[in-house]
Amino acid sequence: MKKYRRWLRIVILSLLSLSVLAPIVVVSFRLKTLTSIGKEKHQIQQSTEGVNSTEKEQPNQDTGGSDQHLPSPPRGADEKVRKMRDQLVRAKAYLSFHPPNTNSHLMKELRNRIKEIEQVIGEASKDSELPRSANQKMRLMESALGKANRAYPSCPQMANKLRAMANNAQQQIRSQRNQESYLVQLAGRTTPKGLHCLSMQLTAEYFFLQPEDRQFPNQEKLIDPDLYHYSVFSDNILACAVVVNSTISSAKEPEKIVFHVVTDFLNLPSISMWFLLNPPGKATIHVQCIDDFDWLSTKYISTLAEQKSSDPRYTSVLNQLRFYLPDIFPALNKIVHLDHDIIVKKDLTEIWSVDMKGKVNAAVETCTESEPSYRAMHMFVNFSDPFLEQRFNASVCTWAFGMNLFDLQEWRRRNLTGLYRDYLQLGLERPLWKAGSLPIGWITFYNQTVPLEKRWHMLGLGSNTDLSSDDIENATVLHYDGVMKPWLEIGITKYKGYWTQHLQYDNPYFQQCNINN
Repeated sequence: MKKYRRWLRIVILSLLSLSVLAPIVVVSFRLKTLTSIGKEKHQIQQSTEGVNSTEKEQPNQDTGGSDQHLPSPPRGADEKVRKMRDQLVRAKAYLSFHPPNTNSHLMKELRNRIKEIEQVIGEASKDSELPRSANQKMRLMESALGKANRAYPSCPQMANKLRAMANNAQQQIRSQRNQESYLVQLAGRTTPKGLHCLSMQLTAEYFFLQPEDRQFPNQEKLIDPDLYHYSVFSDNILACAVVVNSTISSAKEPEKIVFHVVTDFLNLPSISMWFLLNPPGKATIHVQCIDDFDWLSTKYISTLAEQKSSDPRYTSVLNQLRFYLPDIFPALNKIVHLDHDIIVKKDLTEIWSVDMKGKVNAAVETCTESEPSYRAMHMFVNFSDPFLEQRFNASVCTWAFGMNLFDLQEWRRRNLTGLYRDYLQLGLERPLWKAGSLPIGWITFYNQTVPLEKRWHMLGLGSNTDLSSDDIENATVLHYDGVMKPWLEIGITKYKGYWTQHLQYDNPYFQQCNINN
């Protein structure tokens, strides 16, 4: 019994000792662990502060390899990839400096390291996609970057070099833009080889015809004021063909349409031959030459040539001839004048019933700043001249040529052609407006224009690549104003289809001259 009690006391004392000592041991171990972790954190903090202070003291010194002995922080899945790409950027920046005392061996080493890193990265986006040699290549690149960093100790020197490089790049960009602009303008004034070939072929065919075979039918309709008369002045066979074909194909009553084409002496045979071979269905057509207008004096032609413009299109007689419409068509009361760089998508019959309100010209306005077709008077007209400042309002709404309905009777009554001649002569004496028919047209038809709805005339297909597709589809007339004409290689591709659909590219003359869609 005594032994039993003694053993019981021993067991109880042992359990009590264990319950006291166990927490002490656990706490001691925890304290030891925490102390170890705290020391590591303290070491990391000190090392990090040292690196940061070094960066502050030497902002231009490379620190790419300064953290290789520190405990590695948790890495993202693409940390190596990002670091290697950063190395590439830095290495290429060093390569671009090339100071006079550049170590050529260092430049070669940087190029080799760049090539190695680019091969290692490839198309990798994660560290797991990198080859085993990635770490070695990174270390070699860091070594090369360290050498490059020592070769460029002066931060201001590097900044000056970068500024010089940036200025040089800007000059090159300006030069390239000027060259591009010049080449585009030059391309816009050239005649495509195929078009020249077509003109030669048709001219030769025309002179094989007998004089009686060169006449167009239904010429009695040319002076019938009850029909729909359209005029187009051009020296371009394809452009004339598209204007005529698109207008007639979209017309509800093509038999009431009369087309008056006016061209120069050089292109009269080819354009005439084209329409003799390709008659416009039920419509009537007539081709005239400017040399047949005896009233058009040589003085006027020489006056146009005196206009200061690098673009011969602006001083062309065909371009300015629109101001003589009442003289060209003395028997007509109204006419719709179309530029040769348009196509007609919908029937134009409705435009003939527009209320002119006693004015001469009906046109689509171009004075809304938010629209691509926006033009302001002050952009083309010199209102610093007292003559213009006193007579015209610079804020008046502008309008477009391209598709215009003219009341020829009212035009004659107001003698606007005489007014145009006076302004033209005045413009030669001092710079009143930019060259071309548009500025002098705004002045000549000042307060004589009635606005048409926007849907009648869509501008910008020869200059603007961001036009609304809905506006294009809703438009009655599409205008390829600008230098990028649809018959040129520089034409805007996505708009060419509207124009090319009105030509038959299986035409034997097209095939002979290699004119294709």
